[in-house]
Formats: sequence, structure tokens, C-alpha cells
Amino acid sequence: RPFNLLTSKDMNIKHLSFLAALLLACTPMVAQPSQQPMTLFDELTYTPEQSTFNLNAPSDAKALTLRIYKNAKTDKASKVVEMTPAGTDRWTATVEGDLKGKFYTFQLTEADGTLRGETPGVFAKAVGVNGKRAAIIDLRSTDPEGWDADQRPALGSPADLVIYEMHHRDFSVHKSSGIKNKGKFLALTEQKSLDYLKDLGITAVHILPSFDYASVDETRLGDDQYNWGYDPVNYNVPDGSYSTDPFDPATRIKEFKQMVKALHEAGIRVILDVVYNHTFNIDDSNFQLTYPDYYYRKTKEGTYSDGSGCGNETASEKPLMRQFMIESVKYWIEEYHIDGFRFDLMAIHDIETMTQIRRMANKIDPTIYIYGEGWSAGTCAYWQGLLAKKANTYRLEGIGAFSDEMRDALRGPFSDDTKSAFLNAEPGNAESIKFGIVGAIDHPQVEFDKVNYSNTPWAGAPTQMIAYASCHDDMCLVDRLKASIPGITEDELIRLDMLAQTCVVLSQGVPFLLSGEEMLRDKKGVHNSYNSPDSINALDWTRLEKYPQVYAYYKGLINLRKNHPAFRMGKGELVRDNLRFLDTPDDCVIAFHLDGREVGDTWSDIIVIINANRERRTVQIPEATYNAVCMDGEINELGLSAVDSDKAIVGPQSVLIISR
Repeated sequence: RPFNLLTSKDMNIKHLSFLAALLLACTPMVAQPSQQPMTLFDELTYTPEQSTFNLNAPSDAKALTLRIYKNAKTDKASKVVEMTPAGTDRWTATVEGDLKGKFYTFQLTEADGTLRGETPGVFAKAVGVNGKRAAIIDLRSTDPEGWDADQRPALGSPADLVIYEMHHRDFSVHKSSGIKNKGKFLALTEQKSLDYLKDLGITAVHILPSFDYASVDETRLGDDQYNWGYDPVNYNVPDGSYSTDPFDPATRIKEFKQMVKALHEAGIRVILDVVYNHTFNIDDSNFQLTYPDYYYRKTKEGTYSDGSGCGNETASEKPLMRQFMIESVKYWIEEYHIDGFRFDLMAIHDIETMTQIRRMANKIDPTIYIYGEGWSAGTCAYWQGLLAKKANTYRLEGIGAFSDEMRDALRGPFSDDTKSAFLNAEPGNAESIKFGIVGAIDHPQVEFDKVNYSNTPWAGAPTQMIAYASCHDDMCLVDRLKASIPGITEDELIRLDMLAQTCVVLSQGVPFLLSGEEMLRDKKGVHNSYNSPDSINALDWTRLEKYPQVYAYYKGLINLRKNHPAFRMGKGELVRDNLRFLDTPDDCVIAFHLDGREVGDTWSDIIVIINANRERRTVQIPEATYNAVCMDGEINELGLSAVDSDKAIVGPQSVLIISR
């Protein structure tokens, strides 16, 4: 009696779960391959004696052809082999002899005779220039010396992470960088890069998409080409534009591994930005060329769904796509020693797929950190209750999401660059910032009905929340402050930049910094610089000399967090027990007290007061003798001055931190 059930006041979550399962079971879909054993996507097994090729493609295909080429560019195949069925939706072929150094493609002829274009397959592990053909290489020959002994840096808790988001070109390409391998993986193996990152204190680099992507022509690297890389082609091969030789399939692989090894030796973890939610296009994608219309969602009208805003969205709930994602992440962990993953538009993926990825990673190393954007760019053709969106983070144990609540409460809404918020002393944002300070968990002093985007906590642990004020996407913080606060002076800009990042770094969530913010970078006001030239995106290292106080403040903040566990308690119950918000004169002032004793801090009491007003404010505090360790844009853990009172005075647009 479904209609009675739907209108019953006694309906509960069990009924909803049953109905959801029933609806999904009854929803017509493209014919799906049967559930296969693990390692479905091992498309090439190479030995000097023979090579075996496998591909997941429709069982009813008229033909599936394997072509072997002597190099990546020659027009004519040296060998053409008709593959044979090897079970449901599985095709295979074995070629005798040593094929090392050769290239290959697959080509599908559908049941109706439609001939698809050539493809390197879905899971190519090495490719030629621009990724058009897969390459046959010995992967072990790409391991740098000592690769077997490489170890990821120790991590006691995700709360110990300080993530630094960077693009390979942005970081190193400017003439002032002093880095030799500009715009390359090898830039992060150079001593100057490593010393800089270690001195700043970050514990992980989040590198923007580094797999083979479409929008940079690897044959024209002398041109001024730029892209963030969110246009996937070959998901399991490093992009050739960041290598010193994109024409040699082994070079990009070896140099990527050299980068990871160098960062690990410097004590820095490597997080990879992954974009499984869409492909560069549909018709020419490797997914479509191997199994037409299987890997993508469609609307009930039969059109391709576009939750990514890029023309398509993948269907993670389908067995092959789910298994592809699991095996791809596992491959990056095992072959490239990757320590974490940031999922682009994670809300396009279903909860079960993300959960299975988390379980797989746990079996290898539970410290591998996984997080993503808890939203999509458009409406997905899948039930919202089953998607890995921010509101469902509490169901994604061990997976984090970005907090746009704190971000927009600090600087203003994503939808309008000209609107400001707390940083411009606009009232009504305090609860959203408190929400971010506690890490999006339930806390008795946060009034959730006043939080900007979430009226309930969505994180089960504070380490599930990414705290940030800016990232590659949208204006960087300096540009946003200039756009939203007309007439802002340089002194104000510096003070407010520091204030914003204090909220980020001293949040109980996981702090996330955009590279270059520590040198007060700008992007000339460009909102979406995904394909802007280096003149817009590159870090100008001369700004370190111009704004040394900004770098010193960022470094000091990071050291405060690292040196004092009260700022990174990691568990919800500890935060609820040991973080207490204090009364303030207005809601453009936020103050909180941390009890460090229960978490083993050397400071028993810490008080943080954040004042966005253009005038100083006085806050009532528990009477005691304190040391001021952060005051007027300076940080010194040994103490800047004494505070012996029941009142604390905090300067305009600044932060006061006192301890005892």
C-alpha cells in the first residue's frame, strides 16, 4: 500500500530506504555488465614473451580490434588483431613476442555496425604524446632509485594536516622563482622548493589534476598554454606537459615518482586532485569509445545529465564505473605512493562508491586522507539522498568536505564577488564562522539556525571539514578583498588577509591554503583563471620581499597549530568538552577559550579573539595572568606582552591570542 505509506505520519527512515531501493530497482537503465571480480581494468599484461590485452566492452559488439603501432605517430598499424569474447562484457587478445616500446589502441564495432574511433582503453598506464595511444613499457624501469624504500610521512591524525593547494606551473614558472624545472614535476624535487615548503610548515601539497588531460597540446609546450586540468582523458597516467619529455612515455611516470619521493623525504605528503565526475567530452572519451553510453548518466528524457557543468556526468553507481574508480585510486596509491585524494565535485558520486573507496584505502593505509567538494555544478540524474554531497558527510566516515559556510561568512558569497561579509565588519556571520571553528560538528554553543548554508551539523568529526578562505577556483583572497571592499588600503588588506587565515588555520577542521596566499598573491582580479596565461596565474616570488610580515604570520600560524594540540583535537567529543565560545560586544568579534589540559597541550588555557571591526574591542575573559602570543599581526610563542586582567583589548581588524 505505497500511497498510504507515503502519507503516513509513522513513516520512518527504514520505509524511505526501502522505497529508495525499490525505485532504483525499477528504474530503467542501460544494460549493465554483471558484477565482475576485482582488477577488472588490468588491460595489459606484458612479458618479454607475450602481451595479453583485455577490455571491458559490450558482449553484443560486432567486433573489437586491437592495433599495434611501432610508435605514437605512424599512420599504419604494424599488427591488427581481432579480440575474442572472454565472458560477459569482456574481450581479450594475446600477441606473441616482445612488444616493449610499441603502442596500441582498441577499436569497437557496435552490434549495429557503427565503427567507433580508436582509443588507448579506459585504464592505460602509459601513453604517447597527447594520450592518443597507449604505450607498452616496463613500469619497474620508471621507478627512481630507492623507490621501494619510499615511505609516506607519518600522520597521527588528519587534524595534523596543513594542506597547500598548488598548480605545477603557478608555483615554479615565474622568472623570479629561482626554480630550474619551471612548470614541471621536477620543480618539486629542487632544494629551493623543498626548503621553502618545509620552512612554511605545510604538511601536505594538494596538486591540481596531474593525470593526462585534454586542453594542453603536449607537442607545443613552447607556446604559452595553461589549464587547471579538469578535463580528463587518461585517468591513470601523469600529464606529459609537466614532464621534460612528453614524447617518451616513461619520462612523465618516472619524474612524477621522483617528485613524490622528494616530497616524502622532506616530510610532506602528496594529495592528488582527481576528476572522475566527468570527461573532457562524450563522443571522443575513452569511456564512450569502449562501452557506449554505459559510463554516463542520462535524464529521464534520454539526454546526457550535466551535473558537472561540463556537458556530462559519470555514473559512479554502475558496477564498471564504481570498480574503475576504486581500482584507479588504488593504482595511484600503489604505483605512485599517493597519500590522499581530493574529489572534484564529489556530490556527483554516490555514497556507496565513496564508501568502498575509503574501505579500500583503509586496507592499504588508514592515514590516506580523502576529501572533496560536497556539491555539484548542476542537478544530477540520481537520487539526491544517495549522493556524496556535503549534507551527507556524516554518512561518509573518514571522508571530508569543504566548508563553504566559513569561507563565505568570512569574505562574502561565491555568487557575487562584490559582496563582503565578516571581513568587512558586516554583522550576521558569526555563527557561520563558529560553525567552521568547531569543524562543522554538533556543538552546544553554535546556533545552527543562523548558519548560512547548513542548519544542522554535517560532520561526525572535525577532521571531516576542510577549512579554507580561498582555493584555485574563484578569486584568490586578495582579489576578493579588493573587489568586495572598495577603497581598501594595503594595510587593511594585509590585516584582513591575516585575520581570515587565522580562522582557517586555527579551526578544528583541516586547514587548506591556496599556494601564494602567504606572499599575498593576486590574479589581477580574474575570477575563473582556469585557462588564463602565466601572467595571471604564476606566483611572483618578489612579493615575499615586499610582504615579509605576511609570510612570517602564515608560518607562525602553522607552527601554532603544529605545536599545540588544543588547535587540532581531532575528535568531536574533545572539541565539545574543551572549546568554549566567550561573550563578545558584537558579532563582528568572535572569541573562544581552549582548555589544553585534557589534550596534552603545554598551555593549559588559550583564548583567541578575532576582531573584524575597524575599532578596537574589549572582551571579558577569565581573570588570570596570560602571555600574548599573537597581537597586531605578530606571532611569538615565547610571548609578546603580559595580560593580567579580566579584560582583553584586541586591536582593529586583528587577532589577539593569549595563553597560560
